Amino acid sequence: MGSTGTVLRELRGAQKSAKGVSLYSRYVNRPAGRVLAAGCYRAGLTPNHVTLVSALFTYGALAAVALAEPSWTLAVLVWAALAIGFAFDSADGQLARLTGRGGPDGEWLDHVVDCGKLVLVHTAVLISFYRFGELPADAWLLLPLGFQLAAVVTFCAGLLREHLGKAAASARGPSWATTPAAPVSRVRAVALLPADYGVFCLVFLLLGAPGAFRAGYAALAVVHTLFLAAFLAKWFRELRALRAG
Repeated sequence: MGSTGTVLRELRGAQKSAKGVSLYSRYVNRPAGRVLAAGCYRAGLTPNHVTLVSALFTYGALAAVALAEPSWTLAVLVWAALAIGFAFDSADGQLARLTGRGGPDGEWLDHVVDCGKLVLVHTAVLISFYRFGELPADAWLLLPLGFQLAAVVTFCAGLLREHLGKAAASARGPSWATTPAAPVSRVRAVALLPADYGVFCLVFLLLGAPGAFRAGYAALAVVHTLFLAAFLAKWFRELRALRAG
């Protein structure tokens, strides 16, 4: 693979399925990650290097949320760093599929970084609320804890659903594992937008207006909690069907 254009074409052919992916990830984050993956490939970086670059942007932004007083400048810088970190999070997997250099170690590292991100983003908001928030009531400090719980349970339950589903399909043989997948739904892609991490990052653009940030963050917390309940019910039914089948 020589030119960047050639690498990009190869990457387009190595995309994951769009099933269960929101419009933001499909049309914004994945294409941005594809461009970054092409650049990283030409720079000689490995997928694990790209994962660590993602962590650097993401964790740096979260440290700024916790340590710096909210302002419009901080808002833009934090959002940009989180969005770039998310794009690199897409780029590492794309680079792994392009080069064939992915493996259990890379998948493990990627999940560790993602799990740390979900814990730290809400911890950073909690610290910011405590240090700079001038909250209407102390009960607001419970909001990031509840949001954190919903985010981490969704992440862990989703991973378990994926791995247990693959294990059950493998145990049933090739014919079960190759059952045709359901078509990609545009309506579902739109409905999933509020649960997309990239959309969640947009709320940090409101950091310069603490009241608006609290309101937006609280609204997203409610939405993510509702999504968690829906996902848990769906995943439980799917795994139960695998056992019954």
